[in-house]
Amino acid sequence: MSTALVWFRNDLRIYDHEALASACKKNKRVLAAYFFDPRHFEMSEYGFPKTGKFRAKFLIESLRELRGNLDKLNINLMVHNSKPEDRIPELVSKYDITDIYFQKEWTSEEKDVEEQVRKKAENVDFHSFFQQFLFHSEDLAYEDYQEIPEVFTEFRKRQEKQSKVRELIPVPEARQEKNMNSEETAIPGLKELGFEEFEQDERTAFPFQGGEEQAKKRVEDYFWNTRNLLKYKKTRNGLIGKDYSSKLSAWLANGSISPRFIYHEVRKFEKEVKSNESTYWLIFELIWRDYFKYMSLKHGNDFFKLGGIKKKKLDWNNDKESLDRWIDGATKEAFVNANMKEIAATGFMSNRGRQNVNSFWAKELKQDWRIGAAYFESLLIDYDVHSNWGNWMYNSGVGNDPRDRKFNIKSQANRYDPNNEYQDLWLKN
Repeated sequence: MSTALVWFRNDLRIYDHEALASACKKNKRVLAAYFFDPRHFEMSEYGFPKTGKFRAKFLIESLRELRGNLDKLNINLMVHNSKPEDRIPELVSKYDITDIYFQKEWTSEEKDVEEQVRKKAENVDFHSFFQQFLFHSEDLAYEDYQEIPEVFTEFRKRQEKQSKVRELIPVPEARQEKNMNSEETAIPGLKELGFEEFEQDERTAFPFQGGEEQAKKRVEDYFWNTRNLLKYKKTRNGLIGKDYSSKLSAWLANGSISPRFIYHEVRKFEKEVKSNESTYWLIFELIWRDYFKYMSLKHGNDFFKLGGIKKKKLDWNNDKESLDRWIDGATKEAFVNANMKEIAATGFMSNRGRQNVNSFWAKELKQDWRIGAAYFESLLIDYDVHSNWGNWMYNSGVGNDPRDRKFNIKSQANRYDPNNEYQDLWLKN
């Protein structure tokens, strides 16, 4: 009798989940597991915890919803605070697991873990799936990743013309009975992960919880109830409140929702309500997300090197005092300071803010851009390795920006915060 283990990573959902659907289709028994890998909570080489309290809380919430949804399918989610390569072989032996299903990752740390699991889990068939893209890798308008152009617009236009977004994969039917032999495990709280409990800052632009059902509620509200989707392009550069943008990035980042789900919901909205520049622009942003993922596939570890994917040799500084002032929101630029206060207090920052504080750090202060990227990795609720490091390269002059732009911070503040509402919100409280 075949027994499958679905190894969840950044794919914390049951809808449009190819690995889960395949496991359920091809195996008599199905178990699921998630691992709080202690390496994800260690200090990075840049001196920040790789995962901070904001994303940890969102992750815990997401796992609670995933467990509840899997329970409805009679699949038990086992949660372990350990390295996958240490625990998976034990599970394989204990439950006679024959097949392991998981989301394919390609950045070096994730690949190293996968290789260790493959070495230690013997006599098991592994099945991995590219399931975090809008455009499936098999449907690219390019024969090989190396052919993907270094300019986003070229990629976008060709993808839109030559590729289609696949249909959604349904939720599997519930198993006839739950595997009662599998162990019952607790999802750890913040304190067990080394964090103090905290109250959400009332000023936050991201007052949401993690989980697949929460993601769907946000889509329902932003698209159908308020129809804010129709204003997305005009409001997406906003700074205050939960509705200036879709705020779907955090659920996308840990896989509580798939980009294809959002895409098809947009298309449904366009068909039933209205199609305009804003509805298209949300899809445009999903294509950007894809692009950074494919860029990291193409360039590998150059994504994390000082010269970036351009392999530029620039003069970078590493000044502790400048870093402290930047983090504390004590620079010469009030707009930068307000944004840095926001991310420190909430784990979130607008897209407009991210571009400005990045440009200030890398192009005004000429500090090692990777330090800024690592700080964002630690704090951001919606941290996605490809988007975060891709965007930091882009705004630091070593990535995919063909024009190598530098932001005029005061001009940006005057344009996007003309009445100082945002700056007052974060600097006067």
